[in-house]
Amino acid sequence: MTTRRTRLIVALDTKDEAQAARWRDQTAASADAIKLGLEFTYAQGLDAVRRVAKGHSLFLDLKLHDIPNTVGSAIGSLADTRPAMLTIHAQGGSAMIAAARAAVDRAFPADARPLLLAVTVLTSMDEAALHEIGVHDDPCQQVLRLGALAVAAGADGLICSPHEIIPLRDRLGDAPVLVVPGIRPAGAETGDQKRVMTPTQARNAGADWIVVGRPITTAADPAAAAAAVAAELAG
Repeated sequence: MTTRRTRLIVALDTKDEAQAARWRDQTAASADAIKLGLEFTYAQGLDAVRRVAKGHSLFLDLKLHDIPNTVGSAIGSLADTRPAMLTIHAQGGSAMIAAARAAVDRAFPADARPLLLAVTVLTSMDEAALHEIGVHDDPCQQVLRLGALAVAAGADGLICSPHEIIPLRDRLGDAPVLVVPGIRPAGAETGDQKRVMTPTQARNAGADWIVVGRPITTAADPAAAAAAVAAELAG
């Protein structure tokens, strides 16, 4: 496998702009990017996204999932937030993913296009949760199916749990960018995450980026917690 540097995204999961800015500043020395998602964007709007992200690499995690035309139009509306990464749901299908690809290429200059990342199976879902919605494969099989579909339709990479990194690399090679939530440092509570690994395990499996939120932001010292994760990735 290609030697890669695994980088850290700190998830600023809050509805409060001042809190997001504090976490951003506390972790800036260790974070390679910040994540703003549905919780913050719905509460504060895109102007606040731009303010908090200014000067930082932004993972804009809105998980777009709609008919192809709507997703393409929405991506155009997000262009002035200047994200480094955007997310869509792979379950939207190949036509939706292709429309998202075309919208990214159209809405952003060539030297500032975000990575288009397709969410495969949420890390909160296990086999029982998939069966509940009519998917009778296990999570890994479903991730592989959706991952191959998304990359073929134009996605730059995938969002997957750490448990699917190695199978995806075996199936799709080193080219797709793999961004991996469900990361919990040793001893941290798993919360609502079902398929988790430590930063070291995800790095060794082949993650390009890991996403860490609550183990950093709810720590007594977020700066130290972020530094510890970054040091673990570098070790």
